[in-house]
Amino acid sequence: MTDTTTSTRRAVVTGISAIAPGGAGADAFWRSVLDGRRSLGPVTRFDADDFPVRVVGEVSGDETLPDIDPKLAIQTDRWSQFALLAGEEALRDAAVRPEAFSPYELGVITASSSGGNAFGQREIQALWSRGPRYVGPYQSIAWFYAATTGQLSIRHGMKGPCGVAVTEQAGGLDAIAQARRTLLQGDVKVVLTGGTEAPLSPYALACQTTSKRLSTGSDPERAYLPFDAAACGHVPGEGGAILVLEAEDSARERGVERPYGEIAGHAATFDPAPGAAHGTGPTALRRAVELALADARVRPEEVDVVFADAAGTPELDRAEAACLVEVFGPRGVPVTAPKAQYGRLYAGGAPLDVVTALLALREQVIPPTGAGITADAGLQIDLISQPRETPLRTALVIARGYGGFNSALVIRGVTP
Repeated sequence: MTDTTTSTRRAVVTGISAIAPGGAGADAFWRSVLDGRRSLGPVTRFDADDFPVRVVGEVSGDETLPDIDPKLAIQTDRWSQFALLAGEEALRDAAVRPEAFSPYELGVITASSSGGNAFGQREIQALWSRGPRYVGPYQSIAWFYAATTGQLSIRHGMKGPCGVAVTEQAGGLDAIAQARRTLLQGDVKVVLTGGTEAPLSPYALACQTTSKRLSTGSDPERAYLPFDAAACGHVPGEGGAILVLEAEDSARERGVERPYGEIAGHAATFDPAPGAAHGTGPTALRRAVELALADARVRPEEVDVVFADAAGTPELDRAEAACLVEVFGPRGVPVTAPKAQYGRLYAGGAPLDVVTALLALREQVIPPTGAGITADAGLQIDLISQPRETPLRTALVIARGYGGFNSALVIRGVTP
């Protein structure tokens, strides 16, 4: 699946946010990423002794986040609260006042992988331990994948096209691509898009362990080592990002002189079903990358940096590295995976990569994967271990979701 349009409109990012173990707020997050320090540690919000996972990426603070209205906190899961705070930051950063638009000119398209898992677990525990009268009325909506989209829509009076993408880690890019498509079709002027995740409740963590992809390492400095010879799985984390995506003509009319960048191309593909013949052609991941480049009208040699999916298991890392070598040549493009510092955030991870890529384009520096991580020489990729100042114009973000989802997004800097 690719995004194609005959329109001359462009979809640009005018506002960003970030909530991650490394820092809340885009500025604090960016400083943390450039420092390259790990923001991983043990589970603190529940007793995890019976779980094989020892290291996670937690956003500091109580279960109910500060600055969330107590009445709203009762109605929402932590994952939606992340998005509400991030949405406020992104709108403020873009200087978008929703009341200045028709409600139908504003849309919301987000991504979710596990929904309101902690909220749902709490209500089910109340059902079985105390009875149905102790199940709150918000259980019917707070756990649902689209709850965040609905809460953002209600909060800001956004009545245009709304939706949610549920394709695990790939969903964050798929949601942004759908927002872009909606803008290019002329349906709206502004879309809140991206994704957040709070997958560190007991039930959610139990579900994740079935994938056999989680690291069981106990050392925060060595638990998540994508592309390294010692890679042993990924560390789950919470957080994400919401962005303001806007039609360029609307942004110019509002006086925006320099958007963060343009969402220039996208493609999504699906791996063959388990046991199905793979054939001899390009892998599904490679097709996603090549189709995204084609959608953006970008040649491989024009890509300045790749923000990798970085699954953290040897098999998946080898497959991604092989794709990059096939498309760009051995060590043909700088590759980075800052998520190694704060964890794999599922539907929130790819939007955070997009924010990181946009800031990299603006600051002309590639952030590092993290201290102590070295690419296995056999992978033949140029993995960035320290911040690298270099001219940057175009970035590629890759995301793969458990179940065979592949997504690739091309981001281009915008000249003032």
